[in-house]
Amino acid sequence: MEYISYRLPLGCKVIYAQLLGVFICSYLDSNHGGQRHEGITPLEQQVQLFAKIGAIKFPLPESNAWMEKMKRLHLLFTVKESAMDVPSNLDARRRISFFCNSLFMNIPNAPKVRNMLSFSISLADFGSEKLPKSCASNCSGNSRVSHFVLTPYYTEDVLFSLKGIEEPNEDGVSILFYLQKIYPDEWTNFLERNNCKTEEELRERYDDLEEELRLWASYRGQTLTRTVRGMMYYRKALELQAFLDMAKDEDLMEGYKAIELTSEENSKVGRSLWAQCQAVADMKFTYVVSCQQYGIQKRSGKHQAQDILRLMTTYPSLRVAYIDEVEETSSDGSKKKGNVYYSSLVKAALVKAGDSTEPVQNLDQVIYRIKLPGPAILGEGKPENQNHAIIFTRGEGLQTIDMNQEHYLEEALKMRNLLQEFLKKHDGVRYPSILGVREHIFTGSVSSLAWFMSNQETSFVTIGQRVLANPLRVRFHYGHPDVFDRLFHLTRGGVCKASKIINLSEDIFAGFNSTLREGNVTHHEYMQVGKGRDVGLNQISLFEAKIANGNGEQTLSRDIYRLGHRFDFFRMLSCYFTTVGFYFSTMVTVWTVYVFLYGRLYLVLSGLDKFLSTSQRFVHNEPLQVALASQSFVQLGILMALPMVMEIGLERGFRTALTDFILMQLQLASVFFTFSLGTKTHYYGRTLLHGGAEYRATGRGFVVFHAKFADNYRLYSRSHFVKGLELMILLVVYEILASSYRGTVAYIFITASMWFMVGTWLFAPFLFNPSGFEWQKIVDDWADWNKWISNSGGIGVSPEKSWESWWEMEQEHLRYTGKRGIIAEIVLALRFFFYQYGLVYQLSITEHTQSVLVYGVSWLVIFAILLVMKAVSLGRKKFSAEFQLVYRLIKGLIFITFLSILIILITIPHMTVRDIFVSILAFMPTGWGLLLIAQACKPVVPTSLWGSVKALARGYEIIMGLLLFTPIAFLAWFPFVSEFQTRMLFNQAFSRGLQISRILGGPKKDQPSKKK
Repeated sequence: MEYISYRLPLGCKVIYAQLLGVFICSYLDSNHGGQRHEGITPLEQQVQLFAKIGAIKFPLPESNAWMEKMKRLHLLFTVKESAMDVPSNLDARRRISFFCNSLFMNIPNAPKVRNMLSFSISLADFGSEKLPKSCASNCSGNSRVSHFVLTPYYTEDVLFSLKGIEEPNEDGVSILFYLQKIYPDEWTNFLERNNCKTEEELRERYDDLEEELRLWASYRGQTLTRTVRGMMYYRKALELQAFLDMAKDEDLMEGYKAIELTSEENSKVGRSLWAQCQAVADMKFTYVVSCQQYGIQKRSGKHQAQDILRLMTTYPSLRVAYIDEVEETSSDGSKKKGNVYYSSLVKAALVKAGDSTEPVQNLDQVIYRIKLPGPAILGEGKPENQNHAIIFTRGEGLQTIDMNQEHYLEEALKMRNLLQEFLKKHDGVRYPSILGVREHIFTGSVSSLAWFMSNQETSFVTIGQRVLANPLRVRFHYGHPDVFDRLFHLTRGGVCKASKIINLSEDIFAGFNSTLREGNVTHHEYMQVGKGRDVGLNQISLFEAKIANGNGEQTLSRDIYRLGHRFDFFRMLSCYFTTVGFYFSTMVTVWTVYVFLYGRLYLVLSGLDKFLSTSQRFVHNEPLQVALASQSFVQLGILMALPMVMEIGLERGFRTALTDFILMQLQLASVFFTFSLGTKTHYYGRTLLHGGAEYRATGRGFVVFHAKFADNYRLYSRSHFVKGLELMILLVVYEILASSYRGTVAYIFITASMWFMVGTWLFAPFLFNPSGFEWQKIVDDWADWNKWISNSGGIGVSPEKSWESWWEMEQEHLRYTGKRGIIAEIVLALRFFFYQYGLVYQLSITEHTQSVLVYGVSWLVIFAILLVMKAVSLGRKKFSAEFQLVYRLIKGLIFITFLSILIILITIPHMTVRDIFVSILAFMPTGWGLLLIAQACKPVVPTSLWGSVKALARGYEIIMGLLLFTPIAFLAWFPFVSEFQTRMLFNQAFSRGLQISRILGGPKKDQPSKKK
């Protein structure tokens, strides 16, 4: 297990070598059939110790196997370590522990490699671009491929460059420095393996160790190199198992590594045992990476193409498939016919130059080239990539792998056992059509948010999918490393659907399709694959938005409709609550808060609340208050953590589960999960109402940088900030109007959880933002915000550069919605008008009248304010440049007039400060409602008025930005707030030696780097 040995210090290899030796010996005893005699060996066939043939020779002749045994013996006598500290690396300890435990699970017996089922592996993923266009996959030309791996790739990192890992970001943090602090023991082992005592000594040898350093960093990021290395462990495992199947006694005595070293030259002519092992492994396993842009990257000379070619050279059995776009010309070459598309499969080819003194050049060689009828991407990018690549696959099994996954050698050894599950009827009726396996989330140690996501995802891919598969029988495919029955799915529509928008979450539709066509989806715990997840709040929110959009489209799909009609009652309910029902229930939870607050406000405005509170029949209502307070457990997100507690308790003990749960609460896990409620509700509800789900690229970088205020505002304005401010206004109005007769304790019981939700939705993005309360960053964010909010939009101006472009983009969903969506938007906006209607009658100057004229006068006030704003806007355009004095006089007169009216209202009708505050709270939401209606009715709004609508919207955005920015700037004055945030965000990394104060303070001093 090469990867684990790399993670161990020198002394820890002792116990590991012993375990591996015992494992191989027991494996030989049980699986070496055909090479040893059963029972007692006859006397004439036994080897005599002192005979000429088979006599003991001492000293033994030196060989590689003999030297390895001597080194092992030397380690046993010289190294002393406590058993509690072996291995010291936590990840190596986890992997060994899981592998040993999995051997006691119910695993089918493994056949010989030659007799195992053939299968393929498919790795599917997008890139950092907004919408990838194609990814293909392929397989070798063998008629019987045992294992096929497919990995779609777009433009992600293949291999970190030396400049990329050493160049510091705006906070002075480089990727290399960050990884050194996250994985300190592995960095020490890396220096030891390369005979470097210090980092300075390593820098002096950059010319020799550049490749090793890049690989070390890439193996700890979410890169294609990490994924390819993990998947290629399948081939190494098959070679080892084929060796154990075919080796003779003398070969076993020499050992696997000795055969590999001594047979290197003979393997080229195919006469050695090692050549046979390689041939069997190549026949049973093929791995294809589908790189859509590989042809373009080659022609443009980009480094990604060179890195991909390096991977093909390192792993000769690796294949790369891509779509080649070629300009076709007429026969005489004078006229272009257009672009022609080919699906090409290439492998590495070593081409030696004519001059023997020149080095060998690494090139790629085309294996297959299939002409396509047109562009390969017509629907969603990722499923189209898989569908275009399916034609190259071979064998009975097809494993789908995402590009942010990795694999382990010890787990690859179990692939033969896993494929045997296809031959068992797990439900007594049908053979499996999809074999599900568990995942390990390897990004949990990066930050507290990554830890939350890791625990949440771990509970889903273990206990969650285990229960979904048995007894509920409603497990589907969720984009995890499942193994498909290739023949079953190729004859029933493929492994994924690719219709535009509706199949945004294409993975689960493969499970829907398999179940609808009488397939059987199972889940198996004895094998695991590593997977990376998003580690920053913005990345996580984009991922959850994509998933919520996909669930909205699933709700509208025919697949869910058919499943609901054909399932029995219990499977129907199980399917509902484990797919779209979860998001619908989440949306209903948030709706309940709105309904509750608007209902309470109605009771207050109508006087019923005062009557119920002061009436003798309703004085003792403490049980009702306690019942209302109990809902906070749902709204605080505590129930979301119960599956995590159960899974951690089952695997690591309930004491550890309780400890982790308490630590999560101290690190504000409730804030994170409550914030996620808003993300899921907004995007799921918008998709149901208007459709138009789209792919959202999250990126897979290390989030150690500070997100600007403008970036957070663009991302969360509509999903959280607007809704949070609306709820806050409702809570404030309820307190103002009900404070005269309702006690403080009752108000706290009723609204505590809602205030928590409001605070979470408004300030969680800044709380979980690195350096979010550092004063210099606050100043820079304010300057960036002012520049963004004041910039004009236009054709070609990105939303990141101008507020106008962003505002127009936020209304894209209204362009393509139907009449029902428009009507729903207008009806929902009317709630602000009813809210205004109730408040204007609560003013002290209107308490003695119930005339409808009061409501009419309030609208006159609103229109007057809008006309004044329009006049100021026109004055700015006409007079601000040439007649500045006139423009300032106009603004001064407007201000004096407004002040005079306010003084008159205070002196004559005796308007109070409370009335002024309530009036502001009544009129501000009304203006926002007018904006929502204007946006929904944009096609019928006159062009001359659209500029006023845009100006009003900009004013509201500025006010919301000030309300959010002011408390953040105030807290930034106190240094301890920033220190608390740093400790809260990176507490998990602190436990492994991460020095966040040094990271956020700047780069290391006197650290020269060699940029390449």
